[in-house]
Amino acid sequence: MNADTELAFFCLLVKQGSLVATARELNLTPPAVSRRLTQLEERLGVRLLNRTTRRISLTSEGEVYFENAVRILKEIDEMERLVSSSRAAPKGVLRVNAPLGFGRSYIAPAISTFAKIYPDVDVQLHLTDRPINLPDEAIDVSIRFGEIPDSRLIAKKLAANRRLLCASPSYLKTAGQPLTPHDLTQHQCIVIRQNDSAYGNWRLSHGKQVETVKVHGQLSTNDGAVALNWALEGYGILMRAEWDVAKYLRSGRLVQVLEDYETPPADVYAVYLERLNLSPKVAHFLDHLRQFLNQHVDGPEPRSSW
Repeated sequence: MNADTELAFFCLLVKQGSLVATARELNLTPPAVSRRLTQLEERLGVRLLNRTTRRISLTSEGEVYFENAVRILKEIDEMERLVSSSRAAPKGVLRVNAPLGFGRSYIAPAISTFAKIYPDVDVQLHLTDRPINLPDEAIDVSIRFGEIPDSRLIAKKLAANRRLLCASPSYLKTAGQPLTPHDLTQHQCIVIRQNDSAYGNWRLSHGKQVETVKVHGQLSTNDGAVALNWALEGYGILMRAEWDVAKYLRSGRLVQVLEDYETPPADVYAVYLERLNLSPKVAHFLDHLRQFLNQHVDGPEPRSSW
């Protein structure tokens, strides 16, 4: 017998209350049931039941085995139910949280196409300027960038993304090209104040060498689109996700600086609570979102048509 079969057999035996009743339920003879019980006890090395020809009673070891067997069998049933339900058509309310700019540019269009495919899902999109606290908020899926610090959450990578340093040709003509990370301290840098990260600290790496530079500038904002417009207008150097600046790098309106240095990644993740891991609406939405982003991300090559 495998483990779950042994557990089910023992639970049935206890619930039936006798070898004879169990034999009748399993269409076996009472001696066959007795042999199965003996084999189980010999494998465990303990006596699970005190038994006579008419009745059985649990030993202390048997009580522990029975309580845990009932719990484990319930968990197996729940797991199988969840796995089976994940194949079902998604329905119900799906609450999605995303950053303001990225939510408008990518998540909203992805939800639009998702809603056409799955009309039984009602999607609520909440755009915020900082990540929400999932355990405390009525949100099913939160879209985030970079590292995910909360180990209580499940984070699935949807797409790769990186941050680039760039500036307009007019700014660089006036201020010159920075050649090292330290040179940034002598430049006007457009800083985006978001979340609780250290304000104006830019981390750059080259191989194993990592350098954190405290940058400053005349202009700062909590809105990425505003910061991008300032960079285009020549107000300074900007650190921004490649998806946002790729078309301007291609057209020449922005120029990448310190190309040999890497900045912290801005990979896109979907974050959600573990209890939703096998939810059909979440599973289908993440599959759709991953495919959508892979088709519509903007990089060194021109973006595919929407």
